[in-house]
Amino acid sequence: MHYYKFNIADYRKDTGHLSTIEHGIYRQLIDWYYLDEQPIPEETQVVIRRLRLGSDEVIFLQNVLSDFFVLGKTGYTHKRIEVEIKDYSEQAEKNKNNGKLGGRPKKTQVVISGLPDESQNNPNHKPLTTNHKPKRENATSVACPPDVSQQIWDDWVALRKSKKAPITQTVLNGAIAEAKILGWPLEKFLAEWCSRGSQGLKAEWIVKANPADRVRLTVPSRNEPDPALEKIKADAKKAAPIPLEVLAKMAELRRKA
Repeated sequence: MHYYKFNIADYRKDTGHLSTIEHGIYRQLIDWYYLDEQPIPEETQVVIRRLRLGSDEVIFLQNVLSDFFVLGKTGYTHKRIEVEIKDYSEQAEKNKNNGKLGGRPKKTQVVISGLPDESQNNPNHKPLTTNHKPKRENATSVACPPDVSQQIWDDWVALRKSKKAPITQTVLNGAIAEAKILGWPLEKFLAEWCSRGSQGLKAEWIVKANPADRVRLTVPSRNEPDPALEKIKADAKKAAPIPLEVLAKMAELRRKA
């Protein structure tokens, strides 16, 4: 056998008293037993050489053999390994016979809750159902935004469908971001998109792709009034004028200083 099941919980429960060296010896003996499908030889020197043990490690080998193996006529046997080798051989012979007959015989399926029973010869088998395939997102699940007319929205949806492109919230958010770059309302941006008939649309495709255009999109023109500066000027006009006697007093204090 080139493969066997290994139950970590059972192993730890049965080998909690072993030292690190004894663990290594026991695992090597198990692998040897499964690989050759034969008991461990009684000749100690053969085992020592096979496991490459030193003279000071023979005592650990004897501890493991006495704890987990039984000495018989054919060597040291292990009850659980013998059972698994027997089951493996019987299954291999069964598969061989089925192969001669043209393959595994068909099995009558017992339907429980709409699912066929799992194969006993393959415990890892899982029945394939349509639930294994994830459902695709509905292409028109996004509602028309309140700032877009129904006609423009329907035209844009029809365009996306003709391009076999999805209509998701992510796509709509991208359109909103591109419209903000242009300073356009979303409806105007979608209308431009429909007039072009393209699958996608970027703000840079509408404005000429040169540095001056990009700056104009992001930086206010100097000819345009600065809202912050205009507010300061307006507040200054609203302020009450300082009386003359107060100004004279302030001038006298400056001279004395």
